[in-house]
This record gives sequence, C-alpha cells and structure tokens, in this order.
Amino acid sequence: MERGVNLAIRYLALGDSYTIGTGASNDAHNFPSILAGLLSKATRKQVALANPAVNGYTTLDLIAKELNYLDGKPDVVTVLIGVNDLVQNRSVEEYRASLRQIYERIGGLGLPAGRVAAISIPNWSVVPAAAQYGEAQLIKAVTNDYNTAAKEEALDRGFVWVDITGVSTYRLGAPGWIAGDQLHPGDVQYEAWAEVIWDRVRDAWAGT
Repeated sequence: MERGVNLAIRYLALGDSYTIGTGASNDAHNFPSILAGLLSKATRKQVALANPAVNGYTTLDLIAKELNYLDGKPDVVTVLIGVNDLVQNRSVEEYRASLRQIYERIGGLGLPAGRVAAISIPNWSVVPAAAQYGEAQLIKAVTNDYNTAAKEEALDRGFVWVDITGVSTYRLGAPGWIAGDQLHPGDVQYEAWAEVIWDRVRDAWAGT
C-alpha cells in the first residue's frame, strides 16, 4: 500500500542562512535536507520537510515570520538562529529573551524527549569574510557567549543541544568547506554538520 502523505514525518527547520543553506550548491545540500534523507532512510517513511529559514533573519524575524509553521504540528524540529542578532549588535540578554519566546513556543508542542534539537552558531570567526564584521577573537568570544545562553535555555526545556563549533572548523581549507562568498559553509561543511546533528538525534528521531 502506498504511504499517504498524512503518514509522513513532519520535520520543521527554523533558522537563517545556515538553515536554508546559503553557500550550498543547491537545496539538497543544506543540512535539513540531508537530515530529512537520513531520517527517511532510518524509518522507511516519507519525510515532509518545511524549511522557512531566510538569509539574514534574526531571532526577531523568526518569531514574526517562522513560528506560525509550528501550527503544522511538526514531529521533529531543529532551530539554529542568532548570528544575525550578533551582527546587529544585540546583547546576549536580548538574544536570550528572544530565544525564550522561540523555545517556549516550540516546547508548547509537547513533543517527546529528543525530538527538538537546538544547534549552536558555528565558529564563523575563521572564515575570510568575517573580517568585515570585526576582529576575529571578539567575534569568537561573542559567539561563544551567545551559544552559552542558547545551550542553557535549550537544556532547561529538555531539548537536545548540538554543538557544531568544533566541526565547523575541523576541515578548514579543504575544497568545498567554505562557499564562494567566503562567508557561508560549502557543501562539504553542511554535510559534516548534518552528520554531527544526526548522531545526536538519531535514536529519538528514528522512533518517530
């Protein structure tokens, strides 16, 4: 019997350029699409991916324009947001306050443990184009502060925390690691992120 669309696993990916896959050669190479494929293979079910992320979005944009996708009652959720808040010089506490709104709305779905993954901002201080946003050590320090806040808020709600700081730099300089814009990840890096995220969520998601 052909599986009906209503039986598909609904995956909602919330975020900004890192989630929509800016820098990837096509949509199939962003990390949510790769995760959707891994989930489909593990469960032998269709995966309906909703990815409303937009390049340049802040947490405030996500609140205003992406949270309504939660009305579709997703089965699994990822959220990676914050680098544009940082670029716009929002304080860590302002970022934390916005995250609380986002995480509380997601938490209101009442999904089983492990079905929501909050993902860290990568270490983007090392990419060539980061220099236009400030000194590398300052960018790295503020990114770490943002990630500390995000981790605390995520764990307080029982979300899976996925730290991609290490994987975002471990093959720096390899072909395809950084996109042509010298700012965003390339296909190879997005695939590496997906592998790290999948390793953290596999057990919970495979039971969907």
